[in-house]
Amino acid sequence: MLTIGCHLSSSKGYLSMGKEAVNIDANTFQFFTRNPRGTKAKAMNPEDVAAFLVYARDHGINQILAHAPYTLNGCSKDEGLRELAEETMRDDLRRMEYTPGNCYNFHPGNHVGQGVETGIQYISHMLNQILTPDISTTVLLETMSGKGTEVGKEFEELREILDRVTLNDQMGVCLDTCHVWDAGYDIRDDLDGVLKQFDQTVGLSRLKAIHLNDSLNPLGSHKDRHAKIGEGFIGAEALKRIVCHPVLKDLPFYLETPNDLPGYAKEIAMMRNAK
Repeated sequence: MLTIGCHLSSSKGYLSMGKEAVNIDANTFQFFTRNPRGTKAKAMNPEDVAAFLVYARDHGINQILAHAPYTLNGCSKDEGLRELAEETMRDDLRRMEYTPGNCYNFHPGNHVGQGVETGIQYISHMLNQILTPDISTTVLLETMSGKGTEVGKEFEELREILDRVTLNDQMGVCLDTCHVWDAGYDIRDDLDGVLKQFDQTVGLSRLKAIHLNDSLNPLGSHKDRHAKIGEGFIGAEALKRIVCHPVLKDLPFYLETPNDLPGYAKEIAMMRNAK
């Protein structure tokens, strides 16, 4: 069965997100760990989490995906911002242990003119400071579009980060369809070629999740503007091929399209009916 969901607001708690997911025929979901444009996080509610875990088990909700705030930049030129990123991720991973065995996704960051190599060094150093053998969460590097000075627009950059992380068995990759398209990987007309390149560079065993989005911009634009399924340059048919592809179909898919819940329900139904 296709594992698919969307991004939900965590403001009302885990159980509320679980119920919203089931109401739109989703069996997973993504959520922000805290204010996406800041660092403030709500206190954990153990009773709410316990109720969610029971509800998730009873309703077939599979691997959920936490998303770090956009403000987390582990390769900033500013040492204070790098320290804040490290503190934020460490706290997020501590909080993730309330729902063990899931995934935590983050944008590698922006090197702000220092160069990709320096950015990679800072990111891998941060991960080496944070990861410990007792953490049950898999930390995912997200593929990026290459906007500005983003690190992670090329598969080789992700590979370099992974190679420098000591406990890299706790690491994986989240492939964002809009981002890789905008970065220049033609998943519309050469999906097999892109997957072969990913496998040779990073390894398909590292691919743990997919953000399923259309793109408002043409191939290689380096823009990062998500579109509803079928309303962008990638197109609905190409995205259906992705969810049906033999090496991808068993992964969890997370919609980040500009939608409300009824819109997400329609996209989920569209993908469930894909052939």
